[in-house]
Amino acid sequence: MSAQRTQRPAGAYPRPPLPPDEPERLKALEQYDILDTDPEQAYDDLTLLASHICHTPIALVSLIDSDRQWFKSRVGLEASETHRDLAFCAHAIVAEGTMIVNDATQDERFSHNPLVLGDPEIRFYAGAPLRVPGGRAMGTLCVIDRVPRELSPEQQAALEALSRQVVAQLELRRRIKELQQYSARDPLTGVFNRGHFDTMLPVELERSKRYDAPTSLLLIDVDHFKQINDRIGHQEGDRVLVLLSGILTRGVRAADVICRYGGEEFAVILPHTDLEVAGAMAERIREGVVTSSAEVEPPLRAGALTVTIGVAAFPADAEDAEQLIAVADRRLYAGKARGRDCVVAGDG
Repeated sequence: MSAQRTQRPAGAYPRPPLPPDEPERLKALEQYDILDTDPEQAYDDLTLLASHICHTPIALVSLIDSDRQWFKSRVGLEASETHRDLAFCAHAIVAEGTMIVNDATQDERFSHNPLVLGDPEIRFYAGAPLRVPGGRAMGTLCVIDRVPRELSPEQQAALEALSRQVVAQLELRRRIKELQQYSARDPLTGVFNRGHFDTMLPVELERSKRYDAPTSLLLIDVDHFKQINDRIGHQEGDRVLVLLSGILTRGVRAADVICRYGGEEFAVILPHTDLEVAGAMAERIREGVVTSSAEVEPPLRAGALTVTIGVAAFPADAEDAEQLIAVADRRLYAGKARGRDCVVAGDG
């Protein structure tokens, strides 16, 4: 999930325990789609309130990823993330309630921690877990001081109340995302529509730059679709499009983005995929379509349903989304010129 992993600093200090449901917890965290996002006032307001109420110079909204803690909001700290093994919050997410460390130098879990021995010289810590519906802790709202101290019952109650408001913001974000995805679906096929494609392709390319990983694009066109409509009717032609969307859904990975690009055209965004792998995926899709003619009612003759696919990769073929589409489109039409029912993944 992270763009560039933080290395674990050397030192003899205990690793935090893993929650018993760690795979499910990470999957839930991913569904909130919040890691590596920009600062937001709603979270910053809650962090600032926590700092003021608890009279601490540092307050954080910390989210625990697979091997790092990442700060959605922070007061009094420059770092945007640390290695998970250093994170007090990684201990707090397995605690029953708010975890309080009055003096980290006297706690065997933290006395040799580099964040205690060096900057920011943590002494006091209090972290209220961010428990989402279902009970899993995504991270904490925490406050930190550089001197040993205690938290009053009133301050602890306030910190926990603010942590619930952080969770409310996470849930609001998730629900908005769900509504956006619903409105971004093509009503016939159930895959994403053109508007979602236009939004997501630049986002995926930016993510590609951040991760220093390729992203590929497939443009897929149903061959002779007008003839299919004329031969078996528009209603059955729609069923051909539904059939193709099912083949695409089964033929790609969960992280890939399938969109209905036009009338009989589909686009598939393939994150973390180079041209060679994308070409192989496209060929499997093409073969799957050829063998699916019998699934249409009335059945088409064997091989009557075919597609042509143009494949392009970023950054190898293009510098931006517009160029990537243009390259894939050019290769799609090159495939049609060759006789259709083929994959073109290069200009040779």
